[in-house]
Amino acid sequence: MSEELDYIDVLRSIQEIPFNVGKKLLIDFITGNDDNKSIKKNRLYSYSSFGCLAYTSAEVDGLINSLILNNMIGYVSLKANKFWKVLELTKKGKDEILTPTLNKKKISFNFTQKNTEITDQDKTMFKHLNNYLKDYNDYQKKAIITKQDRILCIAGAGSGKTTVLTKRIEFLVRYQSVNPNKILAITFTKKARQEMLKRLLSVGGLEFVKVETFNSFCEKILRRYNDLIYDKRVNVISYREKIILIRKALSSMNSSMESAISIYFTDSQRRLKSKEELANIFLNDIFFLRDFFKFKNMAMNRESFNINLEHERSLDIVLNVCKYIEEHMNKLGLRDFADQLIDALRVFKENPNLIPEFEHVLVDEYQDVNETQMKLIEVLNPKNIFCVGDPRQSIFGWRGSDVRHILKFEEKYPACEIINLAKNYRSTKKIVKLINTSIRNMGLCDLESEFDSETDIKLIKLDSEKVEFEFVIQKILENKIPRNEIFVLARTNRQLKELSKVMKARYIKHVIRSDELRRSVIAETDEVTLATIHAIKGMEAECVFVIGCNPNKFPCKASDHPILDMVDAYDYDKHEEERRLFYVAMSRAKTNLYLTHTSKSHTYFITDEMLKLLTTSESNLKAKTKSKLKSNPGSSDIVSILKSWRREKSEALSVPPYIIMHDKTLLEISSVMPTSTIELQNIHGMGPTKIMKFGKEILEIISEK
Repeated sequence: MSEELDYIDVLRSIQEIPFNVGKKLLIDFITGNDDNKSIKKNRLYSYSSFGCLAYTSAEVDGLINSLILNNMIGYVSLKANKFWKVLELTKKGKDEILTPTLNKKKISFNFTQKNTEITDQDKTMFKHLNNYLKDYNDYQKKAIITKQDRILCIAGAGSGKTTVLTKRIEFLVRYQSVNPNKILAITFTKKARQEMLKRLLSVGGLEFVKVETFNSFCEKILRRYNDLIYDKRVNVISYREKIILIRKALSSMNSSMESAISIYFTDSQRRLKSKEELANIFLNDIFFLRDFFKFKNMAMNRESFNINLEHERSLDIVLNVCKYIEEHMNKLGLRDFADQLIDALRVFKENPNLIPEFEHVLVDEYQDVNETQMKLIEVLNPKNIFCVGDPRQSIFGWRGSDVRHILKFEEKYPACEIINLAKNYRSTKKIVKLINTSIRNMGLCDLESEFDSETDIKLIKLDSEKVEFEFVIQKILENKIPRNEIFVLARTNRQLKELSKVMKARYIKHVIRSDELRRSVIAETDEVTLATIHAIKGMEAECVFVIGCNPNKFPCKASDHPILDMVDAYDYDKHEEERRLFYVAMSRAKTNLYLTHTSKSHTYFITDEMLKLLTTSESNLKAKTKSKLKSNPGSSDIVSILKSWRREKSEALSVPPYIIMHDKTLLEISSVMPTSTIELQNIHGMGPTKIMKFGKEILEIISEK
């Protein structure tokens, strides 16, 4: 059996063993460890699958985890002991043995990245356009000026893809005399669109180039030709209208949002989330399902879901709410994002003469396109297409993105030009080497960096999550890097919320970027950004903390979307995408990167090869805290001294003590024990004026103590 199908051996092993087994026994069975007592007792060594893979235990463990994540293996409780979990094949796993599909979803088995050749003709052109291209490397130059009509630019992290894309548009207009009205640049987010527009407008003469998101492009088409496909004026549904519709749908079922939430989510899923957050997840799940079935052109019914008894009530709610929403959106003249794409395609299908003619279409973030977006690009059928993307950063499979479109670009356009942008202008050489190593198994070319500057990349083990948060806070406080150049990244929103509570208690200003809550907050100059990895993609910072690098966080097996896991909505390899997510997190760092974990071992995404590049340590933060308390009999001593100092100041200045400083400020000073004016700035009540007047004296009191 070929390497790409080795995971089938794991599935067959579970199928062949005559009883449910735990992970350790399964690993020993597959690796042929006949020292295992259960293997000896049950004569499992006599089965054909025994010792079927010449892998290490860690490698087999990775295969099993991948299959669990892709819902081909599941955990079940034993009847005799509900706390004892064993493995079993799911229906999806049994089907996979008969018709393998997972291997077809892996980038490493589906893509061979070719080297880009810089020809003599290219060099001659570069020389002629030296003044225009002097700030770019040869591969960027080629992407900007190449005359090929089908171009895929594989742009690695920090390789300047937006710069290249906008510079190419400028080249087309200024040097190729292309009419700006015949150029369409299309991307995914409003933020990316605004950035592109800003860069084009700064050049001048490019204001007529059309820059759109997929949604804004379709919305303009539908507004213009509304009467061709609708019998009334139809508008995009707002978030408020979505909430109203869902509440009315639940009311028609004699239910409420509170009741639906209690049925839809498990106790653990409800923990640490507000009612508003849960309602938001429920709403997004409902509209995701509606979009999913529309994009697939499938009816949504009970047979479409693989559910167990515990989810029956959830499914009833979902089906009824979706049915109500569909009926009433039509009545009220409302459409959402899926409707925009589908209805715009309908306009063009029924009225081919209305398809706008573009000489050049440039697509940003091409690794994130879904099937329907691809159909739109095909319908536009431009003479020239220029796509920019990075398979390494494909992390939105759960939204329907299909990385196979970028992988099969050459298959779709055999005479295309593929240009690799592999020079990273963001991170130091050590960080780039680390991120290259993290996805070596994907078979993609390495990125390169020219930054030899001093860097700090560490893997730190901490005793608990509380100590992990303290480590991050202490590092932030002692860091001289501007606060808006510090990111704290986590795999889950729960970790962010817990850390945020601690930071608020310490009066450390910060903002949260959470994809789940659809927030987009721009950090001010004095604030640390906390974010989920999905929400931070495309951004960068001098110093990055990736917290919770534990085996149960990377890859993340938990889900806040019960019903979505019951429909085959995810046509991608979840395990591979989780590894890419870890890559994206690390690749945000310019200079300093700290990976922290609290479990006995770190995530297996950190390989032995990566460990050679990381400085590893077990933090003695807790021990330091204890020794500080020993030398200082108690924070109450500091408070007493500070109160005495405050009393002297109030008498000298003839003002009440609270005018000098509040008790709350004194208590925080005694807790934090600041050692610099920078740390004093983060103390509640210590503004610039008070630091100027009293900062030096306070620091002297603390240092003497």
